[in-house]
Amino acid sequence: MITVTDLAIQFNKKPLFEEVNLKFSPGNCYGVIGANGAGKSTFLKILSGQLDSTKGFVEMAPGERLSVLVQDHFAFDEHTVLDTVLIGHKHLWENMQRKNELYSKPDFSDADGEEVAKLEEQFGEMGGWTAESDAANLLSGLGIKEDLHYMLMKDLSGKQKVKVLLAQALFGNPDNLLLDEPTNDLDLETVLWLEDYLANFPNTVIVVSHDRHFLDNVCTDIVDIDYGKIRMFSGNYTFWYESSQLALRQQAAQNKKAEEKRKELMEFISRFSANVAKSKQTTSRKKMLEKLNIEEIAPSTRRYPGIIFTPERPAGDKVLEIRDLSYTMEDGTKLFDEISFNVEKNDKICLLSHDVRATTALYRILNGELQPTSGTFSWGTTISMAYLPLDNTSFFDKKIDLTNWLAQFSPNTEDFFLRQYLGKMLFGSDDIKKTCNVLSGGEKMRCMIAKMMLSNPNVVMLDHPTNHLDMESIQAFNNNMKTYPGNILMTSHDHEFIRSVCNRVIEITPNGTIDKYMDFEEYMQDEAIKEKREAMYGA
Repeated sequence: MITVTDLAIQFNKKPLFEEVNLKFSPGNCYGVIGANGAGKSTFLKILSGQLDSTKGFVEMAPGERLSVLVQDHFAFDEHTVLDTVLIGHKHLWENMQRKNELYSKPDFSDADGEEVAKLEEQFGEMGGWTAESDAANLLSGLGIKEDLHYMLMKDLSGKQKVKVLLAQALFGNPDNLLLDEPTNDLDLETVLWLEDYLANFPNTVIVVSHDRHFLDNVCTDIVDIDYGKIRMFSGNYTFWYESSQLALRQQAAQNKKAEEKRKELMEFISRFSANVAKSKQTTSRKKMLEKLNIEEIAPSTRRYPGIIFTPERPAGDKVLEIRDLSYTMEDGTKLFDEISFNVEKNDKICLLSHDVRATTALYRILNGELQPTSGTFSWGTTISMAYLPLDNTSFFDKKIDLTNWLAQFSPNTEDFFLRQYLGKMLFGSDDIKKTCNVLSGGEKMRCMIAKMMLSNPNVVMLDHPTNHLDMESIQAFNNNMKTYPGNILMTSHDHEFIRSVCNRVIEITPNGTIDKYMDFEEYMQDEAIKEKREAMYGA
């Protein structure tokens, strides 16, 4: 249990948040949300003791252990993978080191023997006898194979390090677990594994994440950092979002009577409860619904960008034909070989691959930026396509303001017209004076989306569309893509974006494709497809 009392922090005399009073209890998972810069990571650092608050204090119950997901990927480069995980349980690791030190003494004394006896007793109480096998099981669950367990961390890839550090945080069943963006750089299979693991975790979890599907599947409560306040709400992310939007609409309807509003809110809770009760989500298992309180429901002060794609004309019968398309990199790496498929009208396709370079290469070929090694593709004559690349760096190398930047891609260069599009993407009058080369990653993504909207496409290609975006922009983008009447080809780590938008999955491997018209979650969980995927990647 973690108790936060009258907490406040300020930087340069400006408070980030204040008067925070919260209690985090065992058996619950708390998702911390807030706009970029609201203080999510700062709040976790205060909880973990890495940062001092300006006022107030944080307490844990006596004897409880806190574990934190380490963000420094180079901190354990000189340790083996297995030792890195064991280090996650500080007291156990210190015990092991002290025992080894004593046993290796050439003049082992009676006093040393007494100390070792105590250490051995403590070692057993901390689960030391099964520690290495427990750590190995965690690593295997996260996809770190046994042949890597005794390698040095510095010899692992960045994505492998992420998994090892996650295993370190989870190791030893900590009483309190703090996870800052734990799904970053994880493949979808590992995210699903982590969801299942946390579903059965008996203690307190506090997590910051932009992954809405992950928050929905693991969270019993949402902790919202908004305009200097931190408030806790029962329910998962979707419940918080939909209820706050309902409350916002009610607030706008000034003429609606109080009892009518209450009835509408109660009906909303009833509908939500029925949906969740039928699911296998963690929120249901932990009886989240019993804690729902109508008085908690309040409108959010968040601002959501106006992402609206409106095709200038519908697509014709022919959208895209791909025949025997192959691409091999200069170093000889084969990313895909003789792939063939048609994109049909109304297809919203999730393109998957274990190697992100494969999907990115395909998008760039279809956009005319790369030449395939062999094979052909052809777009239909009615198609107007807009592309959101994985790397947008080259678009922002000029020192021009945002209006002039957007004018490069618009037949209408009138200032008022362009400011409308920038305004939809939440760029105010001061923001548009910035030069585009100094924008943050999120601001660049919003500029790219504005550029795409200008072309009124009937096909969009999205290579990781949620990268760098805050939750509000992701939610707005996702909402529009769900109702977008054109075709979509998309690759993303955002499970919810894919699940709610796509009706077809095409997985690209070095040895062909798997092509299914089916729900994304069904695709990921289908045992026959899992076996086929393993065979095609392993061949």
